[in-house]
Amino acid sequence: MCELLGISSQRATQLTISLEALAAHSAPGKSNRDGWGAGFYQGNDVALFREPGAASDSALVQLLEAQGPSTTLAISHIRRATLGQVMLANTQPFVRELTGRTHLFAHNGHLPGIALNQKFSLDRFRPVGETDSEHAFCALMARMQGLWHNASAPPSIEDRLAVVTAYAKDLRELGPANFLYADGEVLFAHGHRRIQVASGKIEPPGLFLLSRQCCHEADRFEATGVAVAQGYQEVVLIASVPLSDEPWRPLQEGEVVAVSLGRLVNSINPSIEQPTQGVI
Repeated sequence: MCELLGISSQRATQLTISLEALAAHSAPGKSNRDGWGAGFYQGNDVALFREPGAASDSALVQLLEAQGPSTTLAISHIRRATLGQVMLANTQPFVRELTGRTHLFAHNGHLPGIALNQKFSLDRFRPVGETDSEHAFCALMARMQGLWHNASAPPSIEDRLAVVTAYAKDLRELGPANFLYADGEVLFAHGHRRIQVASGKIEPPGLFLLSRQCCHEADRFEATGVAVAQGYQEVVLIASVPLSDEPWRPLQEGEVVAVSLGRLVNSINPSIEQPTQGVI
């Protein structure tokens, strides 16, 4: 299955992302991949880098490993193709514009029948490629556009989270539905199920979360596949598997979290059905 990584930080910082290291860490001995991508927010726009080949063969990946863009919000994805050809149009993350800002999405899982399901109508948004993941993103944007277009200012995080949570519930009915979605201000993550390396079974957890604070100017955060430049910082990382020996928290099956500027803003766990604000 594909691998996801989302990063939110309090201060803009240089993020160095090693996609090849992420792939090797998540599935030892299986570094051959069907595409990779990384999106780094710059205000309301995204510096997006994607290629349909293996990260290990990419000079562009080497450039990002040496000097990733400065940002407070980033999403990366490593593809293992299950639906659609190996080509650029099927490579994640996917982007769409809504209300003058770029929205970014990456999915891990398999969603059979989504194109024929009336719950996932597309409105004005259309896939460019062939994947169920891109169809899922277009359906999410179709739900989001009413919320954004009816607001004179960005809708509240609570309202956005409500839409994402309802959408995630519908998506889980189709199959494994781990995803990361960002709108330039907030990173939303939904943890569901994925193939577990130890058992080979499709089961939770689908995502893990780590919150860190750097309290000294010389502090530097490093984990497998990602490094944050030294300095005072708050950072939240969400990944398909833990990337360090620290206590990463597994997201509960169906849990949706909202993260902004390096802090967990809200979390909705379907087993509790109550939001938990600012609690990791």
